[in-house]
Amino acid sequence: MKKTIAITLIVLLFASVVFASGAKEAQGTVTLKVGATPEPHAAFLNLVKEELKTSGVNLEIIEFTDYVTPNKALEDGQIDANFFQHIPYLESFNKEQGYHLVNAGGIHIEPIALYSKKYKSLDALPTNGSIAIPNDPTNGGRALLLLQSAGLITLKSDAGITATPLDIASNPHNLKFKEIEAASLPRVLADVDAAVINGNYAIPAGLKANVDGLVIEGSDSPYVNVIAVKQGNENNKAVQALVAALQSVTIKDYVAKTYPNGEVVVVF
Repeated sequence: MKKTIAITLIVLLFASVVFASGAKEAQGTVTLKVGATPEPHAAFLNLVKEELKTSGVNLEIIEFTDYVTPNKALEDGQIDANFFQHIPYLESFNKEQGYHLVNAGGIHIEPIALYSKKYKSLDALPTNGSIAIPNDPTNGGRALLLLQSAGLITLKSDAGITATPLDIASNPHNLKFKEIEAASLPRVLADVDAAVINGNYAIPAGLKANVDGLVIEGSDSPYVNVIAVKQGNENNKAVQALVAALQSVTIKDYVAKTYPNGEVVVVF
């Protein structure tokens, strides 16, 4: 009987040591849930996942394929950060939805470009041609500003970055604009004469800005893609560790190797 009690005590003592060890490990690790669109955002996050573990950050990546859900998930507290959007879109979304999201750090620019499956140059675009652009305010305005820079249209002087086709002052080629959800633009490219497509949707579709683009946004673009968090969390240690990991030689080298045609440009 005494032997049985002794064995039981040893087992319980061992179990308590293991539990204590596990609890300590759990307490020393922070899980950071980050929402991202697949490319290049989720790809970047996967590159730094192991490095962050050494800093005590367990990175959990949740992929989204649209521009609305990841901000809603962040505002609602379902995720801790997201990585898919540029600053003008973030500011516009906050204003429209009454959200409280802030920029915790800029990582890269994905130059937006005008693509066509039917024509090889701007001069070849037909009169009355159909041009697809993103249907959200900031990316739609960004697309129109790109077309204005190419001399295809002229916008009203007060149009700004949220311009819509209603703000077009001059359209000498009588181009017809189709406003379509950004994620769907690569799929409709063959059905229109040309489309302005965001980098994170152009890249998975095999489109290279400096090779396939008829017009490409300049490197001085203000549309920097950022890590976004809920206001008040921008100085969180895990968030800062994430930003530091993304603003690294690892990412810089990956971009140089993977996107040699300017599809992605780092800003750090």
